[in-house]
Amino acid sequence: MKIIAIGKNYVNDLSEMPSGKVIPIIFTKPDTTLLENNEDLVLPSFSKDVWYEAELAFRIGKKCKNATLENALTFIDAVTLSNDLTAKDVMAESKEAKGPWALAKGFDGATPIAPFYPISDFPDVKNINFSFEVNGVEVQSGNSRHMITKLSDLIIYVSEIMTLNVGDIILTGTPPLGIGKVNSGDFMVGYLEGKKVLETKAV
Repeated sequence: MKIIAIGKNYVNDLSEMPSGKVIPIIFTKPDTTLLENNEDLVLPSFSKDVWYEAELAFRIGKKCKNATLENALTFIDAVTLSNDLTAKDVMAESKEAKGPWALAKGFDGATPIAPFYPISDFPDVKNINFSFEVNGVEVQSGNSRHMITKLSDLIIYVSEIMTLNVGDIILTGTPPLGIGKVNSGDFMVGYLEGKKVLETKAV
């Protein structure tokens, strides 16, 4: 199982949507980043600057290669909320050396994730609301219509390059407003269409 993620994929307002072609920023995360069942997040010892990013996560339900606009969304069977954590200090060092994002995004526990919900429960994947709280204060809110590269286009783009297998997860980016540093003791809560689905305590 692999995790496919996309960077810088949200606008704050539809008026900010780019008009030209955008090449998505794609990176992968190992399955060891998954933090399930509301387990505590053990902040990594090698970083002092880990940030949260609430994101919609979609699960592949059947093998997908060379998807088309007509069938791309049929390969998705479930959706949930995730937290794509980033070690910002590690990321900065890597960018300075023109290196990859792998270590900054790929540490153990770097993807807290809620249980998946059937995609059939959501009548329109282009209109899914989500929000995120830290210590009882809402810090992020978003809707899938603000994605720059839409889910269907993302599936088409990725599946042309690599086969998507059953159980693979696609993280679709985070709203740019509200991301912030995670501190020891923080309690993070995520909501999907107003339903509390994800709780994570940082230790």
